[in-house]
Amino acid sequence: MLPPLAPERARAIAAGLGRTHILVVGDAMLDKFIAGRVTRISPEAPVPVVMFDHESHRIGGAANVAHNVTALGGRATLVAVTGRDEAAATLAHACRDAGISPAFLGDAARLTTTKVRIVTERNQQVARVDYEVDAEISGDLEQRVVSAVQQQASDASAIVISDYLKGCITARVMRAAVAAGHERRIPVLVDPKIPHIDYYAGATVITPNHHEAEIAANMRVRTEDEARGAARVFRERSACGAVLMTRGDQGIWLLGSDVEGSLPAAAREVADVTGAGDTVIATMALSLAAGATLAEAARLANEAAGIAVARFGPAVVTPAELLRALEVSANG
Repeated sequence: MLPPLAPERARAIAAGLGRTHILVVGDAMLDKFIAGRVTRISPEAPVPVVMFDHESHRIGGAANVAHNVTALGGRATLVAVTGRDEAAATLAHACRDAGISPAFLGDAARLTTTKVRIVTERNQQVARVDYEVDAEISGDLEQRVVSAVQQQASDASAIVISDYLKGCITARVMRAAVAAGHERRIPVLVDPKIPHIDYYAGATVITPNHHEAEIAANMRVRTEDEARGAARVFRERSACGAVLMTRGDQGIWLLGSDVEGSLPAAAREVADVTGAGDTVIATMALSLAAGATLAEAARLANEAAGIAVARFGPAVVTPAELLRALEVSANG
Protein backbone atom coordinates (compact mmCIF):
# COMPACT_ATOMS: atom_id res chain seq x y z
CA MET A 1 0.00 0.00 0.00
CA LEU A 2 1.11 3.54 -0.72
CA PRO A 3 1.60 5.76 2.35
CA PRO A 4 -1.48 7.61 3.69
CA LEU A 5 -2.19 11.26 2.90
CA ALA A 6 -2.94 13.36 5.97
CA PRO A 7 -5.98 15.67 5.61
CA GLU A 8 -3.93 18.79 6.30
CA ARG A 9 -1.43 17.80 3.62
CA ALA A 10 -4.26 17.15 1.14
CA ARG A 11 -5.68 20.60 1.88
CA ALA A 12 -2.27 22.20 1.35
CA ILE A 13 -1.90 20.53 -2.05
CA ALA A 14 -5.48 21.45 -3.02
CA ALA A 15 -4.78 25.07 -2.08
CA GLY A 16 -1.94 25.12 -4.59
CA LEU A 17 -3.92 23.78 -7.53
CA GLY A 18 -5.19 27.24 -8.46
CA ARG A 19 -1.64 28.48 -9.03
CA THR A 20 -0.91 25.90 -11.72
CA HIS A 21 -1.06 26.15 -15.51
CA ILE A 22 -1.32 22.84 -17.36
CA LEU A 23 -0.57 22.59 -21.07
CA VAL A 24 -2.64 19.75 -22.57
CA VAL A 25 -1.62 18.46 -25.99
CA GLY A 26 -3.52 15.80 -27.85
CA ASP A 27 -6.65 14.49 -29.49
CA ALA A 28 -9.59 16.70 -28.52
CA MET A 29 -13.07 15.37 -29.22
CA LEU A 30 -16.69 16.43 -29.17
CA ASP A 31 -19.05 13.96 -27.50
CA LYS A 32 -22.59 14.39 -28.77
CA PHE A 33 -25.57 12.65 -27.17
CA ILE A 34 -28.90 12.10 -28.91
CA ALA A 35 -31.40 10.93 -26.32
CA GLY A 36 -34.87 9.50 -26.66
CA ARG A 37 -37.34 6.77 -25.72
CA VAL A 38 -37.38 3.24 -27.05
CA THR A 39 -40.82 1.66 -27.26
CA ARG A 40 -40.58 -0.66 -30.27
CA ILE A 41 -38.31 -2.48 -32.68
CA SER A 42 -37.99 -1.26 -36.24
CA PRO A 43 -39.95 -3.28 -38.86
CA GLU A 44 -37.07 -2.64 -41.27
CA ALA A 45 -34.34 -4.33 -39.21
CA PRO A 46 -33.93 -5.85 -35.72
CA VAL A 47 -32.92 -2.54 -34.14
CA PRO A 48 -34.67 -0.28 -31.61
CA VAL A 49 -36.49 2.82 -32.80
CA VAL A 50 -35.42 5.83 -30.70
CA MET A 51 -38.02 8.58 -30.45
CA PHE A 52 -35.99 11.78 -30.22
CA ASP A 53 -36.29 13.79 -27.01
CA HIS A 54 -33.22 16.03 -26.81
CA GLU A 55 -29.55 16.28 -27.70
CA SER A 56 -26.53 17.63 -25.86
CA HIS A 57 -22.77 17.73 -26.19
CA ARG A 58 -19.74 17.51 -23.95
CA ILE A 59 -16.05 17.95 -24.57
CA GLY A 60 -14.04 14.75 -24.61
CA GLY A 61 -10.58 13.29 -25.12
CA ALA A 62 -7.83 15.82 -24.51
CA ALA A 63 -10.50 18.50 -24.01
CA ASN A 64 -11.93 16.51 -21.11
CA VAL A 65 -8.46 16.39 -19.54
CA ALA A 66 -8.29 20.19 -19.81
CA HIS A 67 -11.83 20.47 -18.39
CA ASN A 68 -10.80 18.37 -15.39
CA VAL A 69 -7.88 20.75 -14.89
CA THR A 70 -10.08 23.86 -14.82
CA ALA A 71 -12.74 22.20 -12.66
CA LEU A 72 -10.05 21.48 -10.07
CA GLY A 73 -9.00 25.12 -10.10
CA GLY A 74 -6.03 25.12 -12.46
CA ARG A 75 -5.55 26.98 -15.73
CA ALA A 76 -5.53 24.91 -18.91
CA THR A 77 -4.32 25.58 -22.43
CA LEU A 78 -5.28 22.98 -25.02
CA VAL A 79 -3.25 22.39 -28.18
CA ALA A 80 -5.18 20.17 -30.57
CA VAL A 81 -5.81 19.55 -34.26
CA THR A 82 -9.33 20.00 -35.60
CA GLY A 83 -11.10 20.21 -38.90
CA ARG A 84 -12.43 23.49 -40.23
CA ASP A 85 -15.99 22.51 -39.60
CA GLU A 86 -18.99 23.26 -37.41
CA ALA A 87 -17.83 20.72 -34.82
CA ALA A 88 -14.56 22.64 -34.38
CA ALA A 89 -16.44 25.84 -33.65
CA THR A 90 -18.74 24.02 -31.21
CA LEU A 91 -15.74 22.44 -29.48
CA ALA A 92 -13.87 25.75 -29.20
CA HIS A 93 -16.95 27.50 -27.78
CA ALA A 94 -17.53 24.70 -25.25
CA CYS A 95 -13.88 24.81 -24.19
CA ARG A 96 -14.06 28.54 -23.53
CA ASP A 97 -17.24 28.02 -21.53
CA ALA A 98 -15.28 25.48 -19.43
CA GLY A 99 -12.51 27.99 -18.78
CA ILE A 100 -10.05 26.36 -21.20
CA SER A 101 -7.84 28.38 -23.55
CA PRO A 102 -8.09 26.53 -26.89
CA ALA A 103 -5.07 26.73 -29.20
CA PHE A 104 -6.64 24.79 -32.05
CA LEU A 105 -4.88 24.16 -35.34
CA GLY A 106 -7.49 23.72 -38.06
CA ASP A 107 -6.93 21.68 -41.18
CA ALA A 108 -9.46 21.54 -44.03
CA ALA A 109 -8.46 17.98 -44.89
CA ARG A 110 -9.46 16.65 -41.47
CA LEU A 111 -12.65 16.22 -39.48
CA THR A 112 -12.98 17.34 -35.89
CA THR A 113 -13.22 14.05 -34.01
CA THR A 114 -16.86 13.70 -32.97
CA LYS A 115 -18.53 10.74 -31.27
CA VAL A 116 -22.30 10.71 -31.60
CA ARG A 117 -23.95 8.44 -29.05
CA ILE A 118 -27.62 7.49 -29.33
CA VAL A 119 -28.88 6.79 -25.82
CA THR A 120 -32.19 5.96 -24.15
CA GLU A 121 -33.81 7.93 -21.35
CA ARG A 122 -32.05 5.58 -18.90
CA ASN A 123 -28.64 6.39 -20.41
CA GLN A 124 -28.35 3.04 -22.14
CA GLN A 125 -26.29 3.38 -25.31
CA VAL A 126 -28.02 2.13 -28.46
CA ALA A 127 -25.40 3.04 -31.07
CA ARG A 128 -22.40 5.27 -31.71
CA VAL A 129 -21.31 7.05 -34.88
CA ASP A 130 -17.73 8.36 -35.12
CA TYR A 131 -16.58 11.20 -37.36
CA GLU A 132 -12.79 11.32 -37.59
CA VAL A 133 -9.61 11.28 -39.63
CA ASP A 134 -6.99 9.40 -37.62
CA ALA A 135 -3.96 9.61 -39.93
CA GLU A 136 -0.90 11.08 -38.19
CA ILE A 137 -0.28 14.72 -38.92
CA SER A 138 2.81 15.58 -40.96
CA GLY A 139 4.48 18.38 -42.85
CA ASP A 140 3.35 21.93 -42.15
CA LEU A 141 0.54 20.87 -39.80
CA GLU A 142 2.95 18.86 -37.63
CA GLN A 143 5.34 21.83 -37.54
CA ARG A 144 2.49 24.09 -36.44
CA VAL A 145 1.72 21.74 -33.55
CA VAL A 146 5.40 21.57 -32.53
CA SER A 147 5.63 25.37 -32.60
CA ALA A 148 2.44 25.68 -30.54
CA VAL A 149 3.80 23.25 -27.92
CA GLN A 150 7.05 25.19 -27.66
CA GLN A 151 5.24 28.52 -27.38
CA GLN A 152 2.51 27.45 -24.94
CA ALA A 153 4.94 25.58 -22.67
CA SER A 154 6.76 28.81 -21.84
CA ASP A 155 4.70 29.44 -18.68
CA ALA A 156 3.28 25.96 -18.02
CA SER A 157 3.58 24.16 -14.68
CA ALA A 158 3.16 20.71 -16.29
CA ILE A 159 2.52 19.20 -19.72
CA VAL A 160 -0.04 16.48 -20.36
CA ILE A 161 -0.04 14.40 -23.54
CA SER A 162 -3.49 12.92 -24.20
CA ASP A 163 -2.99 10.36 -26.97
CA TYR A 164 -6.09 8.74 -28.46
CA LEU A 165 -4.44 7.66 -31.75
CA LYS A 166 -6.35 10.30 -33.69
CA GLY A 167 -3.23 11.74 -35.30
CA CYS A 168 -2.14 14.72 -33.20
CA ILE A 169 0.59 12.93 -31.25
CA THR A 170 3.57 12.02 -33.40
CA ALA A 171 7.12 11.11 -32.43
CA ARG A 172 8.20 14.65 -33.27
CA VAL A 173 5.41 16.29 -31.26
CA MET A 174 6.26 14.07 -28.30
CA ARG A 175 9.97 14.92 -28.50
CA ALA A 176 9.08 18.62 -28.50
CA ALA A 177 6.91 18.20 -25.39
CA VAL A 178 9.60 16.23 -23.52
CA ALA A 179 12.26 18.77 -24.49
CA ALA A 180 10.06 21.65 -23.30
CA GLY A 181 9.43 19.84 -20.02
CA HIS A 182 13.10 19.20 -19.43
CA GLU A 183 14.02 22.77 -20.31
CA ARG A 184 11.46 24.19 -17.86
CA ARG A 185 12.00 21.40 -15.30
CA ILE A 186 8.31 20.58 -15.20
CA PRO A 187 6.64 17.15 -15.32
CA VAL A 188 5.46 15.65 -18.59
CA LEU A 189 2.64 13.14 -18.21
CA VAL A 190 1.25 10.82 -20.88
CA ASP A 191 -2.07 9.01 -21.22
CA PRO A 192 -0.75 6.45 -23.69
CA LYS A 193 -1.72 4.23 -26.57
CA ILE A 194 0.47 1.17 -26.99
CA PRO A 195 1.23 1.58 -30.74
CA HIS A 196 3.01 4.80 -29.73
CA ILE A 197 4.89 3.44 -26.73
CA ASP A 198 8.26 4.15 -28.33
CA TYR A 199 7.30 7.83 -28.68
CA TYR A 200 7.11 8.47 -24.94
CA ALA A 201 10.76 8.16 -23.90
CA GLY A 202 11.70 10.77 -21.32
CA ALA A 203 8.19 11.33 -19.98
CA THR A 204 7.89 11.86 -16.22
CA VAL A 205 4.78 9.69 -15.70
CA ILE A 206 2.79 7.44 -18.02
CA THR A 207 -0.71 6.30 -17.01
CA PRO A 208 -1.66 3.07 -18.83
CA ASN A 209 -4.74 1.09 -17.88
CA HIS A 210 -4.15 -2.56 -17.06
CA HIS A 211 -5.19 -3.71 -20.56
CA GLU A 212 -2.55 -1.45 -22.11
CA ALA A 213 0.02 -2.62 -19.57
CA GLU A 214 -0.80 -6.26 -20.40
CA ILE A 215 -0.20 -5.64 -24.10
CA ALA A 216 3.03 -3.72 -23.56
CA ALA A 217 4.42 -6.25 -21.09
CA ASN A 218 3.04 -9.30 -22.90
CA MET A 219 1.64 -10.66 -19.66
CA ARG A 220 -1.69 -10.74 -17.91
CA VAL A 221 -2.44 -8.52 -14.92
CA ARG A 222 -4.80 -10.07 -12.37
CA THR A 223 -2.84 -9.90 -9.11
CA GLU A 224 -0.67 -7.29 -7.42
CA ASP A 225 2.45 -9.31 -8.17
CA GLU A 226 1.49 -9.33 -11.85
CA ALA A 227 0.76 -5.60 -11.70
CA ARG A 228 4.21 -5.04 -10.22
CA GLY A 229 5.86 -7.07 -12.96
CA ALA A 230 3.92 -5.42 -15.78
CA ALA A 231 4.65 -1.93 -14.45
CA ARG A 232 8.36 -2.67 -14.35
CA VAL A 233 8.35 -3.99 -17.92
CA PHE A 234 6.27 -1.03 -19.08
CA ARG A 235 8.59 1.46 -17.42
CA GLU A 236 11.67 -0.13 -18.98
CA ARG A 237 10.12 -0.44 -22.42
CA SER A 238 8.77 3.12 -22.51
CA ALA A 239 11.90 4.65 -20.91
CA CYS A 240 9.79 6.85 -18.63
CA GLY A 241 10.32 7.98 -15.06
CA ALA A 242 7.23 6.45 -13.45
CA VAL A 243 4.18 4.36 -14.28
CA LEU A 244 0.72 4.78 -12.77
CA MET A 245 -1.35 1.78 -13.85
CA THR A 246 -5.11 2.09 -13.47
CA ARG A 247 -6.75 -1.27 -12.77
CA GLY A 248 -10.47 -0.53 -12.73
CA ASP A 249 -12.17 -2.05 -9.71
CA GLN A 250 -8.75 -3.26 -8.51
CA GLY A 251 -7.48 0.28 -7.94
CA ILE A 252 -4.08 1.51 -9.09
CA TRP A 253 -0.44 0.46 -9.08
CA LEU A 254 2.31 3.10 -8.89
CA LEU A 255 5.95 2.51 -9.79
CA GLY A 256 8.52 5.30 -9.52
CA SER A 257 12.23 5.53 -8.87
CA ASP A 258 11.69 5.75 -5.10
CA VAL A 259 8.12 4.54 -4.59
CA GLU A 260 6.13 1.44 -5.42
CA GLY A 261 2.77 0.22 -4.24
CA SER A 262 -0.98 -0.01 -4.72
CA LEU A 263 -4.22 1.64 -3.71
CA PRO A 264 -7.67 0.02 -3.74
CA ALA A 265 -10.35 1.50 -5.99
CA ALA A 266 -12.04 4.52 -4.43
CA ALA A 267 -15.32 4.20 -6.37
CA ARG A 268 -18.35 3.34 -4.26
CA GLU A 269 -20.61 2.99 -7.29
CA VAL A 270 -19.86 2.93 -11.02
CA ALA A 271 -22.20 4.54 -13.54
CA ASP A 272 -19.82 5.14 -16.47
CA VAL A 273 -16.05 4.76 -16.80
CA THR A 274 -15.93 7.11 -19.82
CA GLY A 275 -13.18 9.67 -19.27
CA ALA A 276 -11.93 8.23 -15.97
CA GLY A 277 -8.39 8.14 -17.32
CA ASP A 278 -8.70 11.84 -18.19
CA THR A 279 -9.59 12.59 -14.57
CA VAL A 280 -6.63 10.56 -13.32
CA ILE A 281 -4.00 12.24 -15.45
CA ALA A 282 -5.40 15.75 -14.92
CA THR A 283 -5.35 15.28 -11.14
CA MET A 284 -1.84 13.80 -11.26
CA ALA A 285 -0.54 16.73 -13.33
CA LEU A 286 -2.14 19.37 -11.11
CA SER A 287 -0.97 17.71 -7.92
CA LEU A 288 2.63 17.33 -9.09
CA ALA A 289 2.63 20.92 -10.33
CA ALA A 290 1.35 22.00 -6.89
CA GLY A 291 4.27 20.26 -5.16
CA ALA A 292 2.86 16.82 -4.35
CA THR A 293 5.03 13.73 -4.36
CA LEU A 294 4.21 10.91 -6.76
CA ALA A 295 2.51 8.91 -4.00
CA GLU A 296 0.47 11.92 -2.85
CA ALA A 297 -0.57 12.72 -6.42
CA ALA A 298 -1.57 9.08 -6.97
CA ARG A 299 -3.83 9.12 -3.89
CA LEU A 300 -5.54 12.30 -5.07
CA ALA A 301 -5.95 10.92 -8.60
CA ASN A 302 -7.41 7.66 -7.29
CA GLU A 303 -10.03 9.51 -5.24
CA ALA A 304 -10.88 11.83 -8.14
CA ALA A 305 -11.42 8.85 -10.45
CA GLY A 306 -13.74 7.28 -7.89
CA ILE A 307 -15.93 10.38 -8.04
CA ALA A 308 -15.86 10.64 -11.83
CA VAL A 309 -16.97 7.07 -12.57
CA ALA A 310 -20.11 7.54 -10.47
CA ARG A 311 -21.40 9.96 -13.14
CA PHE A 312 -22.67 9.46 -16.69
CA GLY A 313 -20.39 10.48 -19.54
CA PRO A 314 -17.11 12.41 -19.32
CA ALA A 315 -17.15 14.00 -15.85
CA VAL A 316 -15.14 16.51 -13.83
CA VAL A 317 -14.37 16.86 -10.14
CA THR A 318 -14.12 19.96 -7.95
CA PRO A 319 -11.56 20.57 -5.16
CA ALA A 320 -14.31 20.48 -2.52
CA GLU A 321 -15.56 17.11 -3.78
CA LEU A 322 -12.03 15.72 -3.82
CA LEU A 323 -11.25 16.85 -0.26
CA ARG A 324 -14.59 15.52 0.97
CA ALA A 325 -13.87 12.13 -0.63
CA LEU A 326 -10.44 12.03 0.98
CA GLU A 327 -11.95 12.74 4.39
CA VAL A 328 -14.52 9.96 3.95
CA SER A 329 -11.75 7.58 2.88
CA ALA A 330 -9.57 8.55 5.84
CA ASN A 331 -12.45 7.90 8.24
CA GLY A 332 -13.08 4.46 6.76
